[in-house]
Amino acid sequence: MGKIWIFPLVFLMFLSCKKKEAEVAEADDDRVFLTFQDMPKVAPVNENVKQILTEWKEFQELRSSFDVLFKATNSEDLTLAVEDLVEKEKALAESTYPTMFDTAKIKSRQRVFKTFLLKIQASVADRTDVYGPMKEMLLAYNAMRKQFNVIENNKLDLKSILEKS
Repeated sequence: MGKIWIFPLVFLMFLSCKKKEAEVAEADDDRVFLTFQDMPKVAPVNENVKQILTEWKEFQELRSSFDVLFKATNSEDLTLAVEDLVEKEKALAESTYPTMFDTAKIKSRQRVFKTFLLKIQASVADRTDVYGPMKEMLLAYNAMRKQFNVIENNKLDLKSILEKS
């Protein structure tokens, strides 16, 4: 008599496990909603740098695409925003830099920014966590903006100093 009760219990246990697997599969199909509240804020630039960056069309397009990225609420929006950012970054890399910012310091920070941007693109494609790469990308973007300020604030003319020596 005890054996009769074991078979229905085992059957119910297998049935309940199948139901949980189906729920997990349904959860994977749902859209993933994103929030950017814990992300670093975009670093400010001083007025002189802001004026130079305003005249740099490709940088302005990158910045406007950056604003769209923060409005993404699900994975599809994020995919489109990241693809747009990658295209704008390519245009920025191929553009003519303002003479003040045409230095290896800015270009190297831009490459780091591009690296983390591509890392986000891969995370979105693989459906893995995007928050880590997103935070790294924002830190790289802020480093580039801070370097704009450093270059503008540095008024030393190294060529003239080295020529006098």
